[in-house]
Amino acid sequence: MTEAEQTTGTPGNGAEADLPGGTKGGRRIAVLLGVAAFAYVLDLVSKLLVVAYLEHHDPIEVIGTWLQLEVQRNRGAAFSIGEAMTIVFTFIAAVVIVVIARIARKLYSLPWAIALGLLLGGALGNLTDRIFRSPGNLQGGVVDFIAPANFAVFNLADSAIVCGGFLIVILSFRGLDPDGTVHDDRRTGEDDGTPASDKR
Repeated sequence: MTEAEQTTGTPGNGAEADLPGGTKGGRRIAVLLGVAAFAYVLDLVSKLLVVAYLEHHDPIEVIGTWLQLEVQRNRGAAFSIGEAMTIVFTFIAAVVIVVIARIARKLYSLPWAIALGLLLGGALGNLTDRIFRSPGNLQGGVVDFIAPANFAVFNLADSAIVCGGFLIVILSFRGLDPDGTVHDDRRTGEDDGTPASDKR
């Protein structure tokens, strides 16, 4: 096992890692679920509080007019995008959850576990609103309340989704896969002597 593999949690050749339910993979899944649960509960509690105490009231200034708390019901995607496609975004969120569940079966990377946990928690948070808030029928309005000046109103689930997506982009650029393996496209072709530029 290389130093890079040890650092990033690559399965390597150990028997523990080779088992589908091995300890290392189980720990990564535990991290994913723990991060998802934390993000989900934090989002759910924050929405319950702002709906109970802030909805139908004047905005509360946190940092003057630069950052306020103002409750809005958003039937679109994150940051109020596409409000006429509510049910489409509901199904997209459900698909995201299924995809994360499939990836988790081969998850050995701790950074990927954190990133996917953030995505899962955020997707579940907004999906809960879609299902249970009015008008129902998978078209419920998501509760948004964080209102920066000159920017769309959003919530903690949106923040978790964006942070998780940003982390995935960084991991992909660094060549780290969910299973913990590290690849470097610049070195493609070294094993058989073929230049990377000649490979298609």
